[in-house]
Amino acid sequence: MSDIERDVMTYDVIVVGAGPAGLATAMRLKQNAPDKEVCVLEKASEVGAQNLAGAVIETGPLDTLVPNWRDDPPDICVDVTGDEFWMLKKDGATRMPTPPQQNNHGNVVVSIANMMAWLAPKAEELGVEIYPGFSAAEALFDDQGAVKGVRTPDMGIARDGSLKGTYEPGIEIHAPITVFAEGCRGHCTKQLIQRFKLDEDCDPQTYAIGLKELWKVPPGRSQPGQVQHTIGWPLENDIYGGSFIYHLTEDRIALGFVVGLDYADPRFEPFEAFQQWKHHPKIRALIEDGEIVSAGARALVEGGWQSLPKLEMPGALIVGDAGGTLNVPKIKGIHTAMASGILAADHLCESGVVNGFDAALRASEVGRELKKVRNIRPGFLRGKWAGLANAAWETVTAGHSPWTLHNHADWRATHKLAAVENQPTPGQANDWQTSRDLAPRDRLASVYFAQTEHDENQPVHLQILEPDICVSRCTQEYGNPCTRFCPANVYEMVDNDAGEKELHINAANCVHCKTCDIKDPYQIINWVTPEGGSGPNYTNL
Repeated sequence: MSDIERDVMTYDVIVVGAGPAGLATAMRLKQNAPDKEVCVLEKASEVGAQNLAGAVIETGPLDTLVPNWRDDPPDICVDVTGDEFWMLKKDGATRMPTPPQQNNHGNVVVSIANMMAWLAPKAEELGVEIYPGFSAAEALFDDQGAVKGVRTPDMGIARDGSLKGTYEPGIEIHAPITVFAEGCRGHCTKQLIQRFKLDEDCDPQTYAIGLKELWKVPPGRSQPGQVQHTIGWPLENDIYGGSFIYHLTEDRIALGFVVGLDYADPRFEPFEAFQQWKHHPKIRALIEDGEIVSAGARALVEGGWQSLPKLEMPGALIVGDAGGTLNVPKIKGIHTAMASGILAADHLCESGVVNGFDAALRASEVGRELKKVRNIRPGFLRGKWAGLANAAWETVTAGHSPWTLHNHADWRATHKLAAVENQPTPGQANDWQTSRDLAPRDRLASVYFAQTEHDENQPVHLQILEPDICVSRCTQEYGNPCTRFCPANVYEMVDNDAGEKELHINAANCVHCKTCDIKDPYQIINWVTPEGGSGPNYTNL
């Protein structure tokens, strides 16, 4: 549709994504240079609606942006009162020393969805223009190949590609500088990294899937400010992951479960593991007779220092999780995302160019923090106990090991069925329960609690580049793991009219976690942005 006449808007800076990194960038730009025209695009229907995190945050960057924020904090903002770290077995739990990186004294528990919704009006007060419901469909380039802005998606296109009566062409938005703050596995960011070969001097990026639920529990069970983490059951020794339990106000408890996507067994199901964990006696005692309020899932970027791509290219920068600034041992990335956005704004205002930002970030406190813990996550490639021993070493030496462990692409870690056919399934190996009675019970019910909305008559935003592989090689070699790792039941193998198996894509279920784009063993699933405003609408997550 290159011949379509499109409206053009022009700004000094475009920011793609109204998450922590994006809003921090925009706000700092306007604080430094009030006359700059700054535009923020956000694919969710409202700012915050598709932000999901634990989230315990370090407040330093927020203090910088909004010094008096504690006078009017966002809804759900609780000072941490204590930390606990537990090792779970199926029927018991052993308290362990809390890792130093997870000492949360002085930190606060927030709903990142609420925090972004609270921060957006403050950005607008500074003069930032925010457009929710408008994603970036593609980056635009000038005659020299530099990024010159983005195009928003065409609206009103039917599933078969025809134009509906509501059709409206997307808008081109131009600026000398575009900042990509799309979060983990960003649609445009992924393409730009490939186009400009930004990752040719770093390790492959690695990821996890994080699943979260908010529960309303009977009075007296929640201890506001209490932070608990667990490792162990229901995960096997060779699967990286663990959980969090954050106690909030008004008898609410946030539950989360994180699994590294470098697991080997194609039969493993992260959502099922999460539900098993909830039925552990220690966890069940917290939420039994309670009510689930909301649920969601997202991928987390875990590669750290050695997987950071180059964060600058002609005409554009990458900030936050789009680049990979999450500190895995801390289980925190909001402060580093916001700090990277502040640094980007300061750099642009001081120099006026993108050149030098990558070096500036690596030399900043964000870079130093990531470099210090660079070896902890890849240390778990040899299993839980080896990983814990390595983490202890890296902590004692403050990250001064004379080596850097390397990351490998998650999809390459997946074994074929032939390699595991004589092994028990992950559930059998760790004695998972055969029945569950705690909500939501299945993935479709979880989608309901994510309040996911897509117009079903729009192009499928989950593109299968070679569909024949799904029903032939993938079925035989891997057993269609997309039907297992997706937390929203998007992918199903069904019988067609001829009695043959075919892949059915329930695109309307998608919660935009991007797991399929990451873990597919053939790398033939391409997640692209749907119509603006589509997707989950998280409540207090």
